[in-house]
This record gives sequence, structure tokens and C-alpha cells, in this order.
Amino acid sequence: MSENGEPESGERTLVWEKVLEPDELPEGRVRPVTCHLATVCMTRHEGVYAALDNRCPHQGGPLGEGSIENGWLRCPWHGWDFHPTTGKPPGGFDDGVKTYEVEVRDDGIYVGFPEEPEHERTVSDVMAETMVAWDVKHVWGMVGHSNLGLADALRRREQAGELTYYGIRHEGAASFAASAYGKLTGRPAACFSIAGPGATNLLTGLWDANVDRSPVLALTGQVELQVLGPGAFQEVDLMAAYGKVAQWSQTVLRESRHAELINLACKSAILNRGVSHLVFPDEVQQVVVGDERKAGTPEGRIPSRTITPPTDALEAAVELLRPAERPVIIVGHGARFEMDRVLALAEDLGCPVVTTFKGKGLVGDDHPLGCGVLGRSGTPIASWFMNEADVLLVFGASFSNHTGITPKKPTIQVDLDPMILGKFHSVDVPVWGELGTTSEILRERLAENAAIDHREEIAERWRIWRDEKARRRKENRGQGLNAATIFEALGRAVPEDAILTVDVGNNTYSFGRYFESRRQAVLMSGYLGSIGFALPAALGAWAATQEDDTPFSGRAVVSVSGDGGFAQYMGEFTTAVKYGMNITHVILDNEELGKISKEQRSGRWPVWQTSLVNPDFADFAESCGGHGERVTEASELVGALERAIAYDGPALVSIRTDAQLV
Repeated sequence: MSENGEPESGERTLVWEKVLEPDELPEGRVRPVTCHLATVCMTRHEGVYAALDNRCPHQGGPLGEGSIENGWLRCPWHGWDFHPTTGKPPGGFDDGVKTYEVEVRDDGIYVGFPEEPEHERTVSDVMAETMVAWDVKHVWGMVGHSNLGLADALRRREQAGELTYYGIRHEGAASFAASAYGKLTGRPAACFSIAGPGATNLLTGLWDANVDRSPVLALTGQVELQVLGPGAFQEVDLMAAYGKVAQWSQTVLRESRHAELINLACKSAILNRGVSHLVFPDEVQQVVVGDERKAGTPEGRIPSRTITPPTDALEAAVELLRPAERPVIIVGHGARFEMDRVLALAEDLGCPVVTTFKGKGLVGDDHPLGCGVLGRSGTPIASWFMNEADVLLVFGASFSNHTGITPKKPTIQVDLDPMILGKFHSVDVPVWGELGTTSEILRERLAENAAIDHREEIAERWRIWRDEKARRRKENRGQGLNAATIFEALGRAVPEDAILTVDVGNNTYSFGRYFESRRQAVLMSGYLGSIGFALPAALGAWAATQEDDTPFSGRAVVSVSGDGGFAQYMGEFTTAVKYGMNITHVILDNEELGKISKEQRSGRWPVWQTSLVNPDFADFAESCGGHGERVTEASELVGALERAIAYDGPALVSIRTDAQLV
């Protein structure tokens, strides 16, 4: 040291940290202690305190979890020995374990740590910065041993206020959350995992995104490249495993153009509306690249998607629509972001608007032209008008067998994806174009048309259906509430602009049939139909409500599932508690996989292995730190729902239901 106490050139500057209270560590014992980023193994041997590097030089075993045996500190992994105070091995064959300076002071034991060096920018930093530039705001995932370098880069971006990270309890919930966010906003979010089982756990939610055309980034750790192939611990061929689910997939290498990989991943997710996957080998994540590597941006990379349909297709559509007296507009999930212009066309024509199940809520059931859902979980109103139609004009629907769109009517199908046009059967007029633009052009061209105004007829069909629902609400077998009663009450209690995430099963069919939507946004696992979707999807939807610059800011989030669906990811209720998510989950608890029982009966099979043993879900919610409500009588229902929705934080309403009154 110099005369003024400053370190001379070459001397280390130490930061002294108190690590133990006086006599906190007994004689002959060891303990790991972490200060800043360093973890040391504190030892007390023959009255002397020492601080050793916590990592055994063999395979990184945690020496602080070992023990002192016969005068030697023994690594708990493979039994390598070191002197407890010097860190030297028996015989002195190598340098042993690094030690730190220790001072015993009156108030405790102090260790001198070298000043932490400034962070050097890594491959992971460049890629995380590029994600932020592409407006990726949220990441759901689980930090682990094979993704720590990337995790640290995400941590830095979160600390800078540029993105939000949510640590989940199961990686499947991470991918469902990202999928739901993409369905709601049209923008990609990310899900994040370790190699092996973490990455494979993501697959179900990623398949949901794939088949429902939701933009998602999947970021998976991987074992080191040098051990890839022989079958290292947690090694899975992730490029093969993700081969069908990801429409774009690449491994990040040392020599890669790292910013460009994220550029292409984000661009592909947005334009192809699907999953982009990046594999991060462990050692590549931490490669230092310095400040000369610039982050990527979306500038000049995304074209306008306002595509005007070909003239011949437009002419054919107008020729079919102009003389039609009873046209019907059908909208699917693909029309989610263009409904203002689609409804303007419908209002000019005065024609009914029905939705596919995935499109539920795109037009409110309180709209004078809204006719509810078509198909297996739909309303008789929608079926009536489709059957009476002379032309069907379909926007953003795929015609899968679940939608119930008849192939027997003259049909015009409009979609931005040419592969969707006529996918399951030929249509009279396939129109390749952007939905909103096509709606505007048709509206201009159909200023003169023969369509009759259907508003009075629609109102009458609703009166008939509501009378029928009222009769069904009176049904009571003494085994729980019927679905018509539950969803009528939910319709009264839920804010008209809420975001609703629904699961699969009888609860979902009943939701489609009985719940009368207003301006609520509805999300579901459409083509995959995955049980367990609702609660993780609510995590994704809630994240969108925290963004000030979106139409979802501040909106309530309500998820609905059966008891079987909730149990798939019930641990994520604690995730909602951890992050203070204002989510209300409604469980239809019938102690049965009711839809499966129904299918067995329908197929003339014995009902077998569909019963469930459930906890008290309301007590479960309370034990997690949330709010729980239990409903067994119809008179309790609205009050319980209103209290749960008003609760500032995660809430759960468990409703005893009759499995057969759906």
C-alpha cells in the first residue's frame, strides 16, 4: 500500500464483506456463503477461519456442502480432499482451491473480495438487445444450469426496464402463456427453458401456437457442443424435436451472425404467424463479443401486409353477393384484428354475423347483427341463419370439422394465407387478400345490393334461445349447478371488456353455448384443444394488460376451466401470486372428466376412469396467498364471482357443478 493507504500498481483492491456472525460457524464445520457474485466455502478448522472457492476443481462440486473428515475438507460429489484452511490437496500435486483473505473482527467474520470487473458484452447480450428492439416485451420461463448465460442477459434487460421476465412452475405454462399473448396481441413473446426436459416441456404450448397461428419465440438451452452427440446428461436433439412445431429453427454458434439470427426469428414469427426456435449451447451463451457487435432492429425488415385481392376474385365475389337476399358473414379467429371493417360491411348489408368457436366474442352477442357461435358448442341462432343463407362470406376461418360451416352453400372465403383457402373442400370464390382491405373494397362495391335487413329476425331468434336457456337454468338434479346458470351469472359479473381464457371440455362447450359475450376478448386452445390451457393463458393475457400502449391496458382477466384442466397447471396459481397478477380463475368442479364420460356414453362404452379426487380449491387458493370462494348454491354464485373479480390479486371461484347438465 502507498503512504496514503491507496493500493499501489499491481495490488488488488478488496471489498470487505461480513459473512458470519461471531461463533456462527461451529468448529469443524463448513458453510457456503454468497456475496455479490462470489460464493465461498467458509470453514472453521482448529480455531482458524478460512474462505475457499466453493467450486471443486474436479467437476465444480459445491465444497460448502461437504464436510471436514480426518482433518480434510471433502467434496460431496466425488470425495476429493483439500486442506480446510489452505485449500491445498494431499501431497500438494496441484494448486488446489483458491482462497480469499479473512479477517476476524469483533462484530463477525469478514472476507476480502476482489472488485468485480465490468461486465463484458456477450453473444446473449446482443441477442437479448435485439429481442427488445423487435418489441418483445415478455419472457416466461425457468432458469437452469444450461441457460444461465442467456438468463443473465435477460436479467440485464429486465433491470434496464426493457422487458419483463416471469418465472413459472412448469415450462408448459411458459409456452401456453406466450401462445395466448400472441393470439391476443398479434406480437411475439418468448418462452425460455433449459436443455432436455425443460425444452421438451415447452412443446405442448408451442404446438398450440403452431396450429392456432400465434407468433412465439422459443429459447432453449442446450448441452455444450463438444459433448453433443454421445448422449450427455439432458442431451436431446432439439432441432429434431422441434422440427415440425417450429416454422423456423436454428442453433446459435460462436461464428453465427447473432443479431441476424434474432432478426430472422422475430421476422419469421410475425410474418409466418408461428413458432421461431433458437437453441443456445451452454458455452456459446457466454462468448464475449464486445461493444462492436450491434443489436439488430426491425427497421426495413417487415413489409406492409395490406394485400389487395386479385381483380377476378373480387369480381366473382361481388357477382355472388350483390343479388343475395340472405347473405351471412362468418368470422374466425383470423379476423380478430380486422373486426371494425368487417362489421362495417355487415351493417351495410344488414346481415347476420356468426363466429367460429375460436372466434367467439369477435362480435358481441348484444350487437344487433351478432348471432353467436357456430358448430358443436354454438347457438341455435347461428345454425338457423347459416341454414337459411343464400351466400356465406367467410373471413379468417379454416373450415375445420369443428366449425360446422356447411359446404352446401355458395361460399366466398377471404384469407391472407393462400394455403387456408379451400383447405378442406373447394369453395366457390377463394379470395386471397388482407381481411380489412377486402372488407372495405366489398363495402364500396356493394353499395347497391339485394340483401334484406335481418335485425328483427335476429332479435326474434335470440328471444327464442333465451327462453330456452331460462328453462335450462331451472334444471336441478341435486348434484350441483347446471351450466346454463353458471354462464348466465358469469355474463352478469364479468366486465364487458374483460379478457377471457377458456380451457377444453364440457365447461368450454357450455361457455360457447351459454355465455353471452359483449366486448370481451376470448382466447382458447383451438385446433390443439389442450386441457390445461386456461390458467397459463391468463398469465399471458395479464401481461398484455400491463402495457400502457395497447388496447388491453388495465382490463380484467378471467379464466375458466374444469377441475381436470385446472389441475394440469394449478401450481401456476402461485406464479400469479408471486407477480401480483390480477386474475380470477373459475373452476367448474364436478369431480369428473365430464367430457370424456360423455364421449364414452355416446360411443356405447362403459364410463371408466374419469372420476377425480380434488382438494378444496378455494382453500388451495387461500393457502397460496390468493383469494378463494366456494359455491354450492345458485344464490351464492353472482356474489362470489363479483367478490373474486373485485379482489386485487389472484382469486379463484370453485363451483360445484353437475357433470350432466351441460
